[in-house]
Amino acid sequence: MLRIMMAFVTPLFLMACSTVTSIDPNKPPFRVGVVESVSWSPEGWPQELKADIHYPKTDTQRPGILMVHGGGWEYRSRADMSGTADELARQGFVVMNIDHRFAPEYQFPSQLHDVQLAMRWFRDHAGEYGVDPERIGAWGFSSGAHLVSMLGVVSGQDSPLNEPWGGAELEPKAVVAGGLPADFERFEGGRRLRQLVGVSYQENPEAHRNASPINHVHSGAPPFFLFHGTWDTLVPIEHAEDFAQALRDKDVEVQLYRQWLRGHLLSFLFNGAATDEAVVFLNSKLGDG
Repeated sequence: MLRIMMAFVTPLFLMACSTVTSIDPNKPPFRVGVVESVSWSPEGWPQELKADIHYPKTDTQRPGILMVHGGGWEYRSRADMSGTADELARQGFVVMNIDHRFAPEYQFPSQLHDVQLAMRWFRDHAGEYGVDPERIGAWGFSSGAHLVSMLGVVSGQDSPLNEPWGGAELEPKAVVAGGLPADFERFEGGRRLRQLVGVSYQENPEAHRNASPINHVHSGAPPFFLFHGTWDTLVPIEHAEDFAQALRDKDVEVQLYRQWLRGHLLSFLFNGAATDEAVVFLNSKLGDG
C-alpha cells in the first residue's frame, strides 16, 4: 500500500517543492542549474550509479550537500529528492543527489559503501562544481536518512564498516536526517530489514545492531539536525528521540524538529518548515558563502 501511495503522491511533492522561497527575505534565492545523470561509480563497480548535481549559479565557492533518497533500501530513486535538492541549491548549496544499490540483491553494508564512494567522488570533483570540499554535509530521508547517519557516525571511527571505502576524511561536516530509522532493534524484524541485513533479527540480532546508527554514536560525531513526524507509525518518533539523546550523551550537538500531526509520508511531502530550519542549521555549520 505504501508503494502505491508513494507512486501517486511523489509528483505532488515535486510540484510542491518547486516554489522559489528564501530563508532570509533580505537575501534573494540563487538561480539554479542541474547537471543530470552524472556517472560517479568507479569502473568495475557492481552497478553503474548516477547522480544529479543541483547548483546555484554563482562564481563563488559554495558548501555542498550529499543527498540520499528513501524507499526502504529497495526502491524509489533520486528523482524523489529533486525538489528538495533544487530548494537547497536556491539557498546556495551544491547538491549531489545520488542513487544507490538496492536490497535484497545487495545487502548491507553495500549501500553504505555506495554513499562512502559518493562522498569521496564529491570531494574529488568539488572544484568542477564550485564546492568547498571542506564544507560538505549530508541529507537523507527515511532509509536515506539511515545511510547518511551511518556515514556521519561511522566515518570518524576505527570501524570495519569503513573498510575498504570509508575513512575520517569522508565524514560530513553536518547531517540532516528526516524520518530516521535509527535503531533496528525497535522493529524486531520485518521483511525489509531481513532483506537489507541478510538475516532476520531473531537469527542474528548483532547484525541488526551493527547496522543501526544509534549503536555507533561517539563523541567526535558531526552535528545532526533531525526532523520527524509525531504521528509516524512506520518509523516511530522514538527513533529520533533516542538517537538525539544518544548524541547528547556524547556531547554531540543535535537539534530535533518535531513535525506535529504528521506521519512518515506527510513529514516527507510537506516538510517546508523543517527544511527552512534545516537550512538555518546548515548555514551555521557549513557557512552560507
